[in-house]
Amino acid sequence: MEAEREKAADGLVFEPVRTMEQIKEMTDLANEIWHEYFISILPAGQIDYMVEKFQSAGAVEEQLANQNYQYFMLWLSDRLIGYTGIVEQPKEKKLFLSKLYIEKSFRGRGYASRTFEFLEQLCRRKGLSMIWLTVNRFNDNTIRIYEKKGFVKARTQAADIGGGYIMDDYIMEKYFS
Repeated sequence: MEAEREKAADGLVFEPVRTMEQIKEMTDLANEIWHEYFISILPAGQIDYMVEKFQSAGAVEEQLANQNYQYFMLWLSDRLIGYTGIVEQPKEKKLFLSKLYIEKSFRGRGYASRTFEFLEQLCRRKGLSMIWLTVNRFNDNTIRIYEKKGFVKARTQAADIGGGYIMDDYIMEKYFS
């Protein structure tokens, strides 16, 4: 499942996360992005809870060790600008895009598009024919971006994540050959 460091034509580098130092650097960025981005659609307490549950160093370390996750940090020159987390599902010929986050000052510059290209190339190499993801149903801007990239809403899902919080999401899918 592990891929090596890959560089896109525009200088964006996808670096696999393997060390505790990388995990710490990535989760520090995750904490910053989640608190900046989600405050308009989620209560602050839920953001804190979700960061701790899903994007803390301990949570990411456990995902990498036990849950078949792979994370990539997105580097531009010597600056960490984002990250993505995926889970290959080879039996179903699918890739679950668990996370894709880019620092605010780098959004709108095509780096999400480069990340989708990277993930689609990874899928093709692995013989996977679909990427799926979950997105908050009230995250209108991100939903529009996914739709622009060819994703379609397949269904809705409400998941109890504990702490009295529910994730109210669309499941979106993109097939390709």
